[in-house]
Amino acid sequence: MQVAVALQHAPGDSQAKALMTRAMGAHLPPHALPSEPVPVPAPPPTEPATDPAFNWGAAADQVKDVLPPRFVEHPLATDGSGDPQDASAWEVDAPGAVRLADVGGMQEVKDRLEAAFLAPLRNPELRKLYGKSLRGGLLLYGPPGCGKTFVARAVAGELGASFLSVSVNDVLDKWVGNSERNMHELFETARRQAPCVMFLDELDALGGKRSRTQSAGMRNTVNQLLTELDGINASANEGVFVLAATNVPWDVDIALRRPGRFDRTLLVLPPDAPARETILRYHLRERPIEKVDLGKLVKLTDGLSGADLAHLCESAAETALLDSVRTGVIRMIGMKDLLDAAKQTVPSTEPWFAAARNVAMYANDGGMYDDLVAYLKKRRKL
Repeated sequence: MQVAVALQHAPGDSQAKALMTRAMGAHLPPHALPSEPVPVPAPPPTEPATDPAFNWGAAADQVKDVLPPRFVEHPLATDGSGDPQDASAWEVDAPGAVRLADVGGMQEVKDRLEAAFLAPLRNPELRKLYGKSLRGGLLLYGPPGCGKTFVARAVAGELGASFLSVSVNDVLDKWVGNSERNMHELFETARRQAPCVMFLDELDALGGKRSRTQSAGMRNTVNQLLTELDGINASANEGVFVLAATNVPWDVDIALRRPGRFDRTLLVLPPDAPARETILRYHLRERPIEKVDLGKLVKLTDGLSGADLAHLCESAAETALLDSVRTGVIRMIGMKDLLDAAKQTVPSTEPWFAAARNVAMYANDGGMYDDLVAYLKKRRKL
């Protein structure tokens, strides 16, 4: 107000004009502001936020043993691309000491392996003479718990080759494209470790029929498996011996069964008498037993799988242990414990044979399951 009164009495006063301009500058339009800028006092100087001479590296070294790392692994990207699995992500077992001689019984299985797979590998000159190709893989099928994985390890031992076991969790991924990449990297790992036996467990889950799946990702995974089995060129899979196992071979994509891929199949059945004796001896070897008649026990366990026999021994040991706890007197595992356990053990292979019987009767196209038909007839189950 005082400035306004001063301008009324002295309209030409330059100091009064400057004061009025400063008071009303925030409310005037841009063209009404004075042409000359009004000086604004500079802010007081501030101290720098950090000391440029401070050694942050030395400070980090001082606390590195006290403070744990903030992250133990690299964070994932939103598309999952931040989690690539390289060759070191999968463990490749060194050549093992297990041989086919360590597989009790199963003489027919051993003979088939020798003729179709092992003999050509051991005799490269004869293989070359007869033009025998090593391309293609071997598919082991049969009821669960009958030693398909153990047979695959024995084959690796016979060849003196590394062993790479592949399961569904090693391959399948929720991100688009990662499953195919994992499949490729697994094969690349096997190629770098050649000679190597690559064992694909549960092949029906990795290579199921594409016509039955609604997922484009699963179809692409099967396509990638077919590509890897064929190899980029004729020598891509040299020294890589691919074995696979499945309980339901009728659910495996037919393209995987064509020549050059899994063109050789081998039925792995419940253990025969010599195999059952070997399995029982193995599971009882470190347990306190007395007066056990293995011959009688072997006859009573016909039709049981290897997993069933292991469960039988575990049940007998459990009975003796509980008796020892109740009585306070430690006792040995006797024949009665084993016989009682055998009576209570139901063959886990029966549901499998019930399903396989229908396949053998109505879907044995091209004699694919002739071995299964012969076994079912022998056991009078067909």
